[in-house]
Amino acid sequence: MMTQAPNTKLARQLYLALGWVCVLLGLIGAFLPLMPTTVFLLIAAWAFSRSSERWHRWLREHARFGETIRAWEEHHAMPRRAKRIAFATLAASYAFTAFMFGLFSWAAIIGGICIAAVALYIAHIPVLGKTVTQAARP
Repeated sequence: MMTQAPNTKLARQLYLALGWVCVLLGLIGAFLPLMPTTVFLLIAAWAFSRSSERWHRWLREHARFGETIRAWEEHHAMPRRAKRIAFATLAASYAFTAFMFGLFSWAAIIGGICIAAVALYIAHIPVLGKTVTQAARP
């Protein structure tokens, strides 16, 4: 299920490198507040789709992240559980930032604005369910 592959070997290698950098950043994001996981893994899946069918398939079939990646690639939707986790993580990230720097610090204010923007974007993503999967069928 690779998208149109780049013409040159160098381009494929660059996409592959981008994919692995994003996997690494996604793994770091699983443990650090304010560092996203899913976004980096979605970028990695896109980069792998342009460079390596093997690694793209590995990421799509991953036990923990595969469902979310497949849902995004196939339906541009998120599983309900993933949305809940995203909102909880955003709230925890803001709470951590406000606790560390102070509720009215620039870090908390700017972080809060960014987190609110991400939360609004996530809120507008359809929930993966019967309506999304049925609408995608011909």
